[in-house]
Amino acid sequence: MEHLPVEVIGNILSRLGGARDVVIASATCRKWREACRKHLHTLSFNSNDWHVYHDLTTRRLEILITQTIFQTTGLQGLSILMDDVDDFSASTVIAWLMYTRETLHRLIYNVRTTPNVNILEICGRQKLETLELSHNSITGVEPNFQRFPCLKSLSLSYVSISALDLNLLLTACPKIETFGLVNPEIAMSDAQVTVELSSPTLKSVYVEAISLDKFILEADSIESLHLKDCALELFELIGKGTLKHFKIDDVSVIQLYIGETVDNLESIDVSNFTIIWPKFYQMISKSSKLRKLRLWDVVFDDEDEIVDLENIAVCFPHLSHLALSYDLRDGVVNYGLQGSSHLENVIILELGWTVINDLFSLWVEGLLKLCPHLKKLVIRGVVSEAKSHEECQMLANFTSSIVQLMRTYMHVDVQFDYE
Repeated sequence: MEHLPVEVIGNILSRLGGARDVVIASATCRKWREACRKHLHTLSFNSNDWHVYHDLTTRRLEILITQTIFQTTGLQGLSILMDDVDDFSASTVIAWLMYTRETLHRLIYNVRTTPNVNILEICGRQKLETLELSHNSITGVEPNFQRFPCLKSLSLSYVSISALDLNLLLTACPKIETFGLVNPEIAMSDAQVTVELSSPTLKSVYVEAISLDKFILEADSIESLHLKDCALELFELIGKGTLKHFKIDDVSVIQLYIGETVDNLESIDVSNFTIIWPKFYQMISKSSKLRKLRLWDVVFDDEDEIVDLENIAVCFPHLSHLALSYDLRDGVVNYGLQGSSHLENVIILELGWTVINDLFSLWVEGLLKLCPHLKKLVIRGVVSEAKSHEECQMLANFTSSIVQLMRTYMHVDVQFDYE
């Protein structure tokens, strides 16, 4: 170890990440202390990594973090995550950021301060490429002054920001490609809560736990869109047909538009969602490049609606991964097995239930017949803790049926996943 260059030792220490581990390792000898001081690239303070963080007074914790940061030069990555810790002094936090801002490429910041610290004003016009902000208030965004010329990834969690400032912030990031928005507090000037965002460079967007009347996203280069746990009256994506991956999970939305041109869609994942199948199918039916389709725990607006697997086979000839959950209502299965077309390219099939019954194994058998080149079958199910004798017997019968069925499909890898 004594022959290792200090630059290599600096890289080793940077991979440790946690500030406590870095400090302990750097105490090994003078060479390691020098590596920590001059060649450490990444440093992380996380209140969940070490219980002592919660035992220290806020003042003592500020001193500890200050001493550690000020012993370094040239930090490129700084992570400060202080959950369940009292408010820090704003002047102390500003000192950390001012000391490191010229070399930082990545900042992960979750610190409550009194008063609020304007991160944009301090870190704007620097080299930041990744910025993750939590529990912060953002006001008065000035795109010309608070500009992030190198920023490619922005994540905002539990922040307070107006709809106008949110759009201006994206405008201030001319190279942004990835954007995440989690449970924001959107300040609005009128009764209708509307957010309009526009960015020509965005490629990936993740939105979680947001409640709005209207959410309009204009992104000409977007490839991935994920909506989770949202309540929206209208969501509209305005783009140029670049979307490849669309995922929607536990979302309530009255009007959903993901653009007229969906020719490049490769993956659609819908779960915990009320769906009007004819409209949804019409929206995605031109996605001839689709390779993955997942419809899981979806509720059909019309209980008599049937997802015609014949149409899926014809419209999505490149489909290789199909995932469907089984729901039997009044003797009707929402996924019809009629038709003669096979799902020729499906090699992965995921099937599941919420409430199992004797018809599930017959449905599985019918789908297996439609997938002549299947390589992997995953069975997912929910098993209640308090099982009646009837439920246990039904599960046993299903297991026996699957064992017998798979003797016909010896080439298929079968996995079971119960919760």
